[in-house]
Amino acid sequence: MKIGEKIKRLRIKHNLTQEELADRCELTKGFISQVERELTSPSIATLVDILESLGTNLRDFFNDDIEEKIVFSKKDVFVKTNEDLGSEIHWIIPNAQKNVMEPIVVQLEPGGKTAAEDPHDGEEFGYVLRGSILLHIGSEEFRVRSGDSFYFKPSATHYISNPGSNQARVLWVASPPSF
Repeated sequence: MKIGEKIKRLRIKHNLTQEELADRCELTKGFISQVERELTSPSIATLVDILESLGTNLRDFFNDDIEEKIVFSKKDVFVKTNEDLGSEIHWIIPNAQKNVMEPIVVQLEPGGKTAAEDPHDGEEFGYVLRGSILLHIGSEEFRVRSGDSFYFKPSATHYISNPGSNQARVLWVASPPSF
């Protein structure tokens, strides 16, 4: 079990930034970041503080006897809105960060965009459900319309934007999880 990854999933589930979690635990944002990236391990006392701030305890955190869920409904969706960017990310499979791939639905308002993602190993796939978007990969731009899909290896900074006047929705799958 990767403790850092599990802490990150819980933090995101509770819609907390690393800084907010750090403040609740009287730790630094840098320490939380290192824990989540498995660069350091918290002491038991610190782990207990982190878990209490995330609404759980040691027993539940380490309980792996949870049955794997196969079908997910609307009530399972976790949504994060970024009003500054004019975007919403809908995690349609909870805890997908622990899987090989992470499917999300991105909703972009007119003029909206996603945060730029740095290059990383893996693959990215998207299918435009509604509207039209621009896919930005490094210095290149690709127009992707409703019903079109995209697939690329993320070897350059990448994001999507909505230059249109209507809302756009994109099913996006990242492997490995990066959102």
